[in-house]
Amino acid sequence: MDYISIMLIAIGLAMDSFAVCVGKGMCRQRFYLWRSLKIATVFGLFQGLMPFVGYVLGISFASWMQLFDHWFAFFILSVIGIKMIYESFISKPHEVCVGCDCQEDIVVDWRKVVVLAFATSIDAMATGLVFVSYPGTISTATITIGLVTLFFAFSGMFIGVRFGRRLRLNIEMLGGIILIAIGMKILFQHLLHGA
Repeated sequence: MDYISIMLIAIGLAMDSFAVCVGKGMCRQRFYLWRSLKIATVFGLFQGLMPFVGYVLGISFASWMQLFDHWFAFFILSVIGIKMIYESFISKPHEVCVGCDCQEDIVVDWRKVVVLAFATSIDAMATGLVFVSYPGTISTATITIGLVTLFFAFSGMFIGVRFGRRLRLNIEMLGGIILIAIGMKILFQHLLHGA
């Protein structure tokens, strides 16, 4: 798998974290650089490590998966992409700040941050199975996905605080489309090389 594909998968996976961080940023009155960087780091760590977990769990199926790897990658990335697109239609951005109070600007509930980071990274664990067929790329993928997510989560916090209430972004849909496109690219490359 080439680095551009890894980068596009990373961007697609980071969209969930980005959307959550935009939403959380909308609840805040001020942007705190250091705090936002720590929150983004938590999201990046979870999103980066989960594909590795999926990869390790999938290694035992590696020889079997090589027969179907392109179909498997297409299926996983498409299912995750469709799920993200579906969730983009049912999410209600105006409800993001329900229950927020001014205390959230001062105190960070790190349990909530960890739960959100874990929840947005579950899809990334399934994506780790895609890399079983590309064992030489898992370390690059893990680092790239983690760093891209850190960047997107940090940017999401900033955008949420500064512009979130004015913008109506459908980030999850964009992430879903990217993942489906990467799945199709992997499938077509294998089918064309196999023909």
